[in-house]
Amino acid sequence: MVKLSPSQTADEILAAVGGPSNVKEVTHCATRLRFVLADRAKADKAAAQAVPGVITVVESSGQFQVVIGNAVAKVYDGLPGDLTSEASDRTSPTGGGAGTKNPISRLIDVMSGIFGPLLGVMAAVAMLKGILMIATELDWLSATSTTYAVLFAAADAFFAFLPIMIAATAARKFGSNMFAAMALAGSMLYTQLIGVNLIIDGEPGKMPLQAYLNAGNPVDFFGIPLQLPSYTGTVIPVIIAVWGLSWLERGLNKVMHEAVRNFMTPLISLAVMVPLVLLTIGPAATWLAEGIADGLMWVYDLSPLATGALLAALWQVMVIFGIHWGLVPIFINNIATLGYDTLKAAIWPAVMGQAGAALGVFLRLKSRKTKGLAGSATLSAVFGITEPAIYGVNLPRKRPFFIGITAAAVGGAITGAFGAKVYGYALSSVLTLPLGFGDPLGLGSTFVPFVIGTAVSLVLAAVGTYFFGFSRETLAADRAEYEASRADAVAGEPGAQPAAEVMHANSLVAPASGRVVDLAQVADPVFSSGAMGPGFAVVPDSGEFVSPISGTVVVVQDTGHAFGIRSRDGLEILVHIGIDTVKLAGAPFRDAVTTGTVVRAGDHLVTADLDEIRRAGCDPTTAVIVVNTGTATGVDLLAAGPVEAGAPALAIQH
Repeated sequence: MVKLSPSQTADEILAAVGGPSNVKEVTHCATRLRFVLADRAKADKAAAQAVPGVITVVESSGQFQVVIGNAVAKVYDGLPGDLTSEASDRTSPTGGGAGTKNPISRLIDVMSGIFGPLLGVMAAVAMLKGILMIATELDWLSATSTTYAVLFAAADAFFAFLPIMIAATAARKFGSNMFAAMALAGSMLYTQLIGVNLIIDGEPGKMPLQAYLNAGNPVDFFGIPLQLPSYTGTVIPVIIAVWGLSWLERGLNKVMHEAVRNFMTPLISLAVMVPLVLLTIGPAATWLAEGIADGLMWVYDLSPLATGALLAALWQVMVIFGIHWGLVPIFINNIATLGYDTLKAAIWPAVMGQAGAALGVFLRLKSRKTKGLAGSATLSAVFGITEPAIYGVNLPRKRPFFIGITAAAVGGAITGAFGAKVYGYALSSVLTLPLGFGDPLGLGSTFVPFVIGTAVSLVLAAVGTYFFGFSRETLAADRAEYEASRADAVAGEPGAQPAAEVMHANSLVAPASGRVVDLAQVADPVFSSGAMGPGFAVVPDSGEFVSPISGTVVVVQDTGHAFGIRSRDGLEILVHIGIDTVKLAGAPFRDAVTTGTVVRAGDHLVTADLDEIRRAGCDPTTAVIVVNTGTATGVDLLAAGPVEAGAPALAIQH
């Protein structure tokens, strides 16, 4: 596959989604570009999936999501600056393009846009805090030393001033003035951090307003009593505050003359919003956040084991549809209000379940291509990025994905049953395991069951996938691909034959497991008469179809039922799955290869639901026709009867 630079990848993706004019908004998270499109019909999903470097394309939550993996930030930077710069010109206060989405999709879109840009730094400082916890527990560093104080400041400042960080990304999402939003968030922290002139014990002095209130003194705004909860590390209050600010700014900008708009809008906005937030929105949102945390902990306390198992099992499914973002603010809110979170602890087993499944694929299958993909995907998942493992390795093979989910449920049950906690927010990976280290090791510590639950998921998924993760057809196709790669190595030696002549050079292999029959027995006169060319047919008993020859896929029917493949020596093969299946409009067919794909004999072509084909009244018998014999002089059926996918079925005479 051709390797493109990040900017070239960005250009091709942009063309596939309909060009810059079709993009209302684009953001990115840890692994995917998230497009909000003006007209979905202008986007070509297949073209986007075919771009080198793209793992897959997912449409969810009103977004056209292009999954790239670790290089997503570089590709995002390669997009035109007017698409990735301040989004206020293109977004509404509910998030760009939200008017076309239902409330749940709208909420998820907003949360992903707010928290996505923060996760990298949030993970870094959370890991540093976890490392400091371990260093002090093992007496490597004194918690009373100035060295510790400096490093702790680096780890804790982000969370202390988290409202300001969130204000910046929320302003971009809601289309507000970013600096006005940061000033609004800063005012919420100012009341508890900065000393102001007050009368303290009858004498002038300085004290933060919150401390003044906590000391039993009245605090009011024009006679209206103020309640001042702590906003350090909070999430929900500042999001609601910036959302309200965006609406006020939009109204003011409509009536302000452009000569004074730049300073009058922020002036009025802050003069109105700061007391409004401190009087109403802030306390109400804080009570809401505490209520959510208490409610979730109540559910968790009903059955910690079941809650941990269910959350771990469903997490990667939620990742596929992009709805996991709805839980991120809940995790962060629990950490801010409680100091820890038990729900987030179940996500480590969820991640390691998919990592273990990809590891099982790596250990069991022999194909060099598969091993390379599975190996890199395993490593990526272990470090917290699961999309390559899900989309590139586990989900296409189905069984590994569900085995990974099952293993995750077991690990999540362990973390839940023992009340495992994490004390900071970060991507779930082996590097961030120290976030579970909040108590001294010993009786009552939840760190050990946290690590055990995570490790059990990894090991159980790897073992389960190795022994139970593959059908006979998958193993046969892998074996054929492995033999093809060995043939390529032989072909590279001096005087060797080309690889296409070494691997099945004198035969076509069966495209599916089942029963080989003579072409004359096919219930379609176009095929049985030999009018299209010689060949054979298979009555399949499995829906996994593979290529009968090594070559390039030159034709793929939109309905997914027929493929044209050309070998290196000019042999052209037609694989036609079923009789009259074109009328099914592609319904039984999925995961088809695309035009231009280079395949080896035994490589995956498409997956078909044979039961659905039969229920529709169609015959699933699959014809393999030699349309153009190239340099071949004749063909002969090797033998009728039972056959495995990838086994030789038709001899080619040269």
